[in-house]
Amino acid sequence: MLSKRIEKALNEQVNAELWSGYLYLSMAAYFESSNLCGFAHWMTVQAKEELGHAMRLYRHIVDRGGRVTLTSIDKVPTSWASPLDAFEASYKHEVKVTGLINSLATLAKKEGDHATDVMLHWFVTEQVEEESSTQLIVSKLNLIGKSSGGLFMLDHELGKRGQK
Repeated sequence: MLSKRIEKALNEQVNAELWSGYLYLSMAAYFESSNLCGFAHWMTVQAKEELGHAMRLYRHIVDRGGRVTLTSIDKVPTSWASPLDAFEASYKHEVKVTGLINSLATLAKKEGDHATDVMLHWFVTEQVEEESSTQLIVSKLNLIGKSSGGLFMLDHELGKRGQK
């Protein structure tokens, strides 16, 4: 059974993950309007991942006898100055989410909630990948600079996300 403190914190993280999905869907819409369909595809895949994260937490709350309480999702940004600006915002957001996950893991340890602690290990590992993938794209965009050819090559690469 979840403590009320853990249940509240997990519910807050469900909301944060849903907000993340909403953010990435907003970024996808931005890229669609800029005719960067590969970037849009990457962000759409990311939005779906965030919904999966929310559902993983949802399921844990329910399986541990807690109650999921959904709250309103705050407004997200809808435009960025450039693809680089959008991906820098994405990277900063992932760093923030890493902090949220780390705080949850610390709370689970403090509360002696071993099941939640173990479940959160997946998220800790996932955040390493999330930060790394967004930082890599930021680095590539910085290398590309003002090269439209480079931008279109990266757009093509990002459009392949999820394909084997």
